[in-house]
Amino acid sequence: MKIGIDLLWVRPGKCGGTESYTRNLLTGFGTYDDKNEYILFAAKDNASTFTEYTKLKQNNITIKECPVNCAVQWKRILWENLNIDRYAKDEKIDKMFIPVYSKPLSFSKKMKYITVIHDVQALHYPEYFSFVKKLFLKYKWKYACKTSSKVVTISDYCKEDLITRYPYVKDRILTIYDPIISDAEVADFDSIAGRLKITKGEYYYCVSSVLPHKNLNTVLKVLAELKKEESPLLKPLVLSGVGGRQQELEALVDELGISEYVICTGFVKDAERDSLYENCKLFLFPSIFEGFGMPPIEAMRKGKNVVMTKKSCLMEVTGGKAVYVDDPYDVKEWIEKIEIASKQPEATETFEQYNLSVITEEFVKLFEA
Repeated sequence: MKIGIDLLWVRPGKCGGTESYTRNLLTGFGTYDDKNEYILFAAKDNASTFTEYTKLKQNNITIKECPVNCAVQWKRILWENLNIDRYAKDEKIDKMFIPVYSKPLSFSKKMKYITVIHDVQALHYPEYFSFVKKLFLKYKWKYACKTSSKVVTISDYCKEDLITRYPYVKDRILTIYDPIISDAEVADFDSIAGRLKITKGEYYYCVSSVLPHKNLNTVLKVLAELKKEESPLLKPLVLSGVGGRQQELEALVDELGISEYVICTGFVKDAERDSLYENCKLFLFPSIFEGFGMPPIEAMRKGKNVVMTKKSCLMEVTGGKAVYVDDPYDVKEWIEKIEIASKQPEATETFEQYNLSVITEEFVKLFEA
């Protein structure tokens, strides 16, 4: 079977968790699926970033470069909606896989589309989105739920959320959790430590965008309170991630007087991120809304204790194995839970249900259904 995958939307290094999710899946398809062939529909300015997947074990992935750039989003969206269905037919694709919500307009009723909707954040936090973006998202979610042969979502929390809002998708929606890769090469920590001026076991780590629902402000206030108390729990916070309101974050850091305790790395490659996981004191995850939430699981797979919230799907996907705050905005409770986690012995959690081979098999069954 020929599976087409729409990757025109990927702006390398700028799409956060959805890009990591998609690249993990590509690794799985190229490593474990010996039944299907995959055609990657890529843009002129991102196609080269997918060549590594054409060299994997199964040798079942090829790239179809399309005459559009991912960087100019409105042009990409227009081209995608007007042309990709025709390109798929020309390539004799059996099923199209859309790893994000933005299923393009389809003109052939014979072509089956499988669409992933990671969450409907704009319906929960509309204040974070422009009027135009909200209209676009609402239309795309509704359209995907109405016209996709199958809709995949990444947690049962998200599945129920979508069914509540789009009841007609109930018989065509299923949960397939995020695939997580934890055994890849890890970057040398000494070089990272020298660049960031950090010490092994003497910093907290967080992987997050700088969006309001990520609740980073609360962790910054925790650092400020620890500094005020001259607490031995005070350590630098290393923050990796892209997207959001970086200037607002920097302004709050300055206002709280903790600039020497906050280190923003921006986007980091997986090998460097994994090294930062392995060598931190604790992993902190203050987010109050996630579709899945890979970072705390990645951290626990590296043997790290995690302090996090219980919001949305987070208790579901972490299985109660972290240290949880009941009130995500309570600075005092955060400090109490950080102290508890600091005293706990480290233990590696496997989370085998998120292994790449397991998730790949679930998708292969879906494609063949």
